Amino acid sequence: VIIPVYNEEENAPEMAKHLRALYPDFNIMFMDDNSTDRSKEAVEALGDPKIRFVTRDPAERGLAASVFQGILEAETDYFMTIDCDFQHPPSALAEMYDKLEAGADLCIGVRVDRFALGFVRWAGSWAFNIFADLYLLSRGKRMSRDVMSGLIAGRRDVFVPVIEDNWDELEMKGWKVLIDLLKFGPKDMRIENVRYVFGKR
Repeated sequence: VIIPVYNEEENAPEMAKHLRALYPDFNIMFMDDNSTDRSKEAVEALGDPKIRFVTRDPAERGLAASVFQGILEAETDYFMTIDCDFQHPPSALAEMYDKLEAGADLCIGVRVDRFALGFVRWAGSWAFNIFADLYLLSRGKRMSRDVMSGLIAGRRDVFVPVIEDNWDELEMKGWKVLIDLLKFGPKDMRIENVRYVFGKR
């Protein structure tokens, strides 16, 4: 489970404990963009051998870059990404894991109610999703019902080569991880969706 963080000393240990209670065998990787608070100390104080806290190169900061690096560095068959602020429900990872076990290459968390974003952010998300779908369609690629989703799970044997081969063309700063995975991923990959209720920050 890959979790991008920046100054999350309150949420990070709570997320770690929550994930561990739900998934005793999962490995957890916090990808930190050089937090200025005590995020690292708070997580390491848990003493969990299956948790890694990775402090990234300050010259390569970016939310998407954190996720892509995490996918490359993970040593598991699958990867999952989740926000640290609990807007993504940790309970959703169980169904996503089951989808991968059943043969999916990519599983996308689709928000049921995006109004938790607030109207302005909801409208922007809706408009961008249409734009992104048209862009992917024009390239002959698969689309998504929630192309801005940050709740994603996939097979590393499928996506590590995708990331390595297209590193210089990936969008590193914003949350466009899924767009790049769809854009550069195999056309015949099997995609599944899991619906979830989007929480508030």
